[in-house]
Amino acid sequence: MSDPIVSFDEALRSAASRIEEEADDLIKADRYERTVEREAYRAGHYERGLTTTSGQITLKMPKLKGTRFATAIIERCRRRETSVEEAMIEMYLAGVPTGRIEDVSEILWGASVSAATASNLSEKAFEAVEERRSRPLTRSYPHVFVDGIYLKRSWGGAFENVAVMAAIGVNDDGYREVIGAAEGFTESSECWREFLSWLKSRGLSGARMLAGDKAAVMTGAIAEVFPDAAYQRCTAHFYRNALSKVPKSKRGQAAAMLKAIHSQESLEASMERAAGVAEKLEGMKLQAAAKCVRDGVAETLTYTRFPMRHWRRIRANNAIERLNREIRRRTRVVGTFLDGRSALMLVTARLKYVADSERGSRRYLDVSLLDE
Repeated sequence: MSDPIVSFDEALRSAASRIEEEADDLIKADRYERTVEREAYRAGHYERGLTTTSGQITLKMPKLKGTRFATAIIERCRRRETSVEEAMIEMYLAGVPTGRIEDVSEILWGASVSAATASNLSEKAFEAVEERRSRPLTRSYPHVFVDGIYLKRSWGGAFENVAVMAAIGVNDDGYREVIGAAEGFTESSECWREFLSWLKSRGLSGARMLAGDKAAVMTGAIAEVFPDAAYQRCTAHFYRNALSKVPKSKRGQAAAMLKAIHSQESLEASMERAAGVAEKLEGMKLQAAAKCVRDGVAETLTYTRFPMRHWRRIRANNAIERLNREIRRRTRVVGTFLDGRSALMLVTARLKYVADSERGSRRYLDVSLLDE
C-alpha cells in the first residue's frame, strides 16, 4: 500500500511546530519554564503572511523579549517562498511582461506583486545573467556561429539602431552553448574585432571554423583574431543574395539550381556544379546572379573540409538565426530601450533561457568525428 499523501494543512502545522521548537532552542527553556540558562522571554505572537506555491498562508511567529527571533524555515523579511520567486524570474526570462507577471501571480498564488518587487526580481535575474555572460570559457569549441541583430535604443539623446552581437559554440562534447553577447554601435570592423577578442580573452579556443553571413568587416575580424580558423559563409544568406538578382518568375528554377551546388558529395563536384549553374544563369541572361555565384560560392563550401555527417548543420547559420527570432520576439515587447545595459541584459537573459531549455540538452554534433 502506498504511503499516505501529506495534506497542505499537515505541512503547515509541521512548519508551525518547527518554528516553536526553534524559539524554545533560542530561549533555552520550554514554555513557562524557569531556568538559570534562560536568555529571553516569550511575548506572544504576530501574524506573518507568506506566499507559497500552494497559495497565500498566514503563520504565527513568536515574539521574544531579550533577543531577536530568526527562523531557518523563513528568511527575515521574506514574503514569498523561494520557489515562488524562482518561478517569477523564470517567467520574466521566458518573455512574460512584468505587467502580466502580476496577473499570473494573482491567479496562481492569490497574491499580486508590486512594480518594485518585479524590478527587484529582474535585478536578481540580471545578476545571474551577467555572471553567465562573462563566465570563463574553459572548454574547446571547434564550431562557432556568429551573427548580429539590431535593436533600437537611446543613444546620446536620440534613438538609434544599435547592434547586439552573439556567438554560439559547439563544445567538445557536441552540445551547443551561447558563449557570448555584446553590444556595438554598428556591425563595424572595430566592433567585431572587439567582440571576437573579448571571446578569446575569456578562453575561447580550439575554433576550427566560424560561420556567419557575408560581411567583409566580419571576415576581416575573424581572420585577424582567429587566423587558424576557417570561415564558412552561410549558404542561406548566399541563396538570398543570389536570388535577389533574379526576377520573381525565375526564382524557383534558380533556387533549385543553387541548392544543387551544395548537395554534391565533394568540394570538386560542388565547384564543377557551381560552374555549370553560373553558365546556365548567363544563358538565362542573369549575368548579375551568375557573377554572384562565381565570386561567392567558394566561401560557402568550407564545410566540405569537415566530416560529411556535419555538413548539413554547419553550412548554414540556422543555429543562431533561430536565436535571433527569439530575441526579436522578446525585445519587440519593449520597443525602444532607454540604455544599452537594459537591452544587452534582456537579450542575454533570453539567450540564457533558451540555452537552459531542451535545446541546450540535445547533442548537436558528433565531435569525435573530427579526430578521425
